[in-house]
Amino acid sequence: MELVKRKRNDKGSHDEPKDLPALQESLSFLDKRLQHIATEMERTHIAEYVDLLNRPFSLIWRNLLSGTARGVGIAIGFTFFAATILYVLQILGALNLPIVGDYIADIVRIVQIQLEGKGY
Repeated sequence: MELVKRKRNDKGSHDEPKDLPALQESLSFLDKRLQHIATEMERTHIAEYVDLLNRPFSLIWRNLLSGTARGVGIAIGFTFFAATILYVLQILGALNLPIVGDYIADIVRIVQIQLEGKGY
């Protein structure tokens, strides 16, 4: 491989590149881009994520807690939803609608029997 040497002028210093402003502009753009990438990495908390991946027991514990909380939340939400539906069905059953009212009354009666723990 050949080494390329720059020509020296009379005083022994290196020649200035002809495109110095363009080089400075390019380096300035590169610096701004790197600052933006660093800011985005800090915003996404990538260091904490990598730290969490390096401690598997901590990751398992957090996932266990979040799964349990999610399950309890779903159970409570479904309970409220089912109670609301049953309440609406009771109101519709009390209206004595021709065909629909009998079916709704049967559904409400079956659910109430099941809640009391008796067989139907």
